[in-house]
Amino acid sequence: MVKTIFRNTFLVGIVVLILCAGMFFGIQITQSVTSAHETLRREAVYAEKGLHFAGTDYLASLEKDDRITWIDKNGEVLYDNRTGEGIPNQKDDPEVRDAFETGEGHSVRKSGSVGERTVYCAIRCADGTVLRLSRPLSAVQQTLTSVTLLLCILVLMLLISIVLAFRAAKQIVKPINEMDLDDPAATPYPELKPLLQRIQDQSLTIREETDQREQMRREFSANVSHELKTPLTSISGFAELMSQGLVPPEKIPEFSGDIYRESQRLINLVDDIMRLSKLDENAVPPDWEDVDLYDLASDTIDSLRPAAEKQNVSLRLMGEHLSVKGIRRLLGEMVYNLCDNAIKYNRPGGSVTVTVASSGEGTEIRVADTGIGIPKDKQDRVFERFYRVDKSHSRELGGTGLGLSIVKHGAQFHGAQIRLESDLDSGTVITLVFPK
Repeated sequence: MVKTIFRNTFLVGIVVLILCAGMFFGIQITQSVTSAHETLRREAVYAEKGLHFAGTDYLASLEKDDRITWIDKNGEVLYDNRTGEGIPNQKDDPEVRDAFETGEGHSVRKSGSVGERTVYCAIRCADGTVLRLSRPLSAVQQTLTSVTLLLCILVLMLLISIVLAFRAAKQIVKPINEMDLDDPAATPYPELKPLLQRIQDQSLTIREETDQREQMRREFSANVSHELKTPLTSISGFAELMSQGLVPPEKIPEFSGDIYRESQRLINLVDDIMRLSKLDENAVPPDWEDVDLYDLASDTIDSLRPAAEKQNVSLRLMGEHLSVKGIRRLLGEMVYNLCDNAIKYNRPGGSVTVTVASSGEGTEIRVADTGIGIPKDKQDRVFERFYRVDKSHSRELGGTGLGLSIVKHGAQFHGAQIRLESDLDSGTVITLVFPK
């Protein structure tokens, strides 16, 4: 972490230094060239006046720092204080051409005679000739020598900043490395106490959730073992009696029927466990489609009608054709389990009403029965795996204790809400609300 903070600080410092230096030098060079143009222009104006009164003798008396060239209307050089005779025609030079046309011209270009970049300024005299002054760009750039000292100061400041940044990084990381996660109050840095407290709270929450999951896993394993052992024990006992010839011939159909029922119970239990495992692992095939809940409920009621008639329970479907996006097979299992429970825990002569309707929250399917109801203190647990309000009555009816758990996990898988309304001896209403 110290290296990361130091590296980032160093890179930021280098980038800032390069950008600042580039901008500073660019601005300084531009200003220096502009200043040189202005200086040459003023000198050219003075030189033009002196040339008018004293001729070329005045030009010869000027200091030799700048090059002075006097050019006639045809571009021929009348005077040059540096090169003397043999100078080619200057009419095509950009600053001379601009001076003839507009009265004044400027340029920065490479000089053909000197061989280096030069700043030029030319003005048109009263007699129509042009007076041009020039100065090598190297002379202009000499004005930037003071900037070099400033650059050295910037580099020194960067080095000092790097050292300070490294020390600051170590100081930042030091309290983090010295944190006592087990005792946040013992930290000598008050600013870190809220962070340590949050870490401790989170660790405690994770530990509690881990313990809770472990407890659930143990309970699930114990329940699975118990639920599997019960039908297997019955099947084993019946089969042992029949194998030893202890069952009268007239009882064999009865014993065979018991073995079949226990086997079916075992198969249903295994199927329910596998469904829950797939839901836990989100391993349900993603065959999403538009499912008509009314048609789905109608098919479910038709399949459960024989069981309802056996229990002397009437079935009724109400509502309208409404569709939701979901997995048809899983939705069918959810509705089946709700209706199956409503039939099993109903009273002789009771009824089960399935309603498909639309509400402000979304699409609802509601299963209402006139059965024995669920006590208020047990309603929070009915969706737990293997939980039964009345264990003896549930086993008599052949339930696995996983039906409502499948409904709960299926609802979570589809993003639906479950609402339970029940009173003892007054029936139960369970509603699935699918969001819009």
